[in-house]
Amino acid sequence: MNSNLKMLSLALIVIAAIALVLSYFMGWTNNNTVQFSALAVMIVGLIAYIIFSKRSLEEGK
Repeated sequence: MNSNLKMLSLALIVIAAIALVLSYFMGWTNNNTVQFSALAVMIVGLIAYIIFSKRSLEEGK
């Protein structure tokens, strides 16, 4: 189960990165809502990845 959640958190990071790249190429750089939302999703994904990685290491011991 933790591996699925770890992969989901990686997917959140990738989706946020894609949203940032698309917002740049679409010219949405004046709209801070898109960029702050992508930043928030990226931070949530990163924190979730760290938490689930630590849990999987603790279960492996």
